[in-house]
Amino acid sequence: MAFASFDSKRSMAPVAEINMVPLIDVMLVLLVIFIVTAPLLTHAVKLDLPKASAAPNTQPLKVEFAIDASGQRYWNGEPLAREQAAQRFTEAAAQQPQPEIHLRADQSVAYRAVAETLADATRAGLTRIGFVSEPESAAAR
Repeated sequence: MAFASFDSKRSMAPVAEINMVPLIDVMLVLLVIFIVTAPLLTHAVKLDLPKASAAPNTQPLKVEFAIDASGQRYWNGEPLAREQAAQRFTEAAAQQPQPEIHLRADQSVAYRAVAETLADATRAGLTRIGFVSEPESAAAR
């Protein structure tokens, strides 16, 4: 690895070799760092955690509310008038946790009936209202 030369013709030529010693030194230092830190990363703290049991989560109650083509309202399949539906919405809003209202409306029902039902449910304090629809068939697309 002598860089000096007694030949005057080659003394002005640039050195075309890469000095590998600094690269090897850096690699060895990194290797030592990884060897030292690797066991620290896999070390886990042994804890004796307390044991507790909780009641299993129950599914929230749901109410199937339907409106047919003539505007007749149904509470879980039972026909009722708008005033009775509003009363049941008030009773359902008082329950803890509040039930989910699954609203099924016929596609030919007047929008007024759906809007009145939503207004009654909101006025009663219900917040979990979802619309149920049938998926479109592949032939209809």
